[in-house]
Amino acid sequence: MVRKTKEETLETYASLLDAAEQVFSQKGVTNTTLNDVAIAAGMTRGAIYWHFKDKNALLQAMCDRAFLPMEALLNEILETPDKDPIVALKQLDIHFLQIVSGDQRQRRVFDIIFHRCEKNPDLPFFENEKRQRIECMAKIQAIIQSAVDQGKLHPDTDTWIAMQANHAFLVGIVYEWLEDTSAYCMIAHAESMVDMFLAGLFARPPLKKAKPVASS
Repeated sequence: MVRKTKEETLETYASLLDAAEQVFSQKGVTNTTLNDVAIAAGMTRGAIYWHFKDKNALLQAMCDRAFLPMEALLNEILETPDKDPIVALKQLDIHFLQIVSGDQRQRRVFDIIFHRCEKNPDLPFFENEKRQRIECMAKIQAIIQSAVDQGKLHPDTDTWIAMQANHAFLVGIVYEWLEDTSAYCMIAHAESMVDMFLAGLFARPPLKKAKPVASS
């Protein structure tokens, strides 16, 4: 048996992820079998099991590959403490909207997650996705907190609520846009939509509620 080179192994791995994207997008995650993915990739099921334990692991790897550019940008911003946090948040938000709308892979993967993947909290993928989402949102909250510390946002800004609003704003836009990508050009309008959200954050930031004074 001829042993595959590292390059050939990586090429096979990438081809399987490409095939998974195509089949998940066409049939949905629940209705897709590993055999479907193998056929689409022109390989055997043995090739899949060599790289992935099961469909859950394949789905996780597919998402990890798609999310890597955003994670890299977020970590780069956090490692640059002198960067204006508001500029950083704007950059992140615009990049997210533009990469989803402009990159076919990103668009397909988010469409799979939002519209073609039956949510099952018992599956390991959704536990991992929840953990990764919480970690990412904590980093965003740290950026907003930095804006408060630098006096760029109201000192009593509730950074947790602001982070949640930012997350819901972006996810809501992408979710709805993927329902009808012909509705408008998201790449063209991403910056103006993000500016609108940030203007609201400046003008009416969510404030921490004062704790009620205990009666004597």
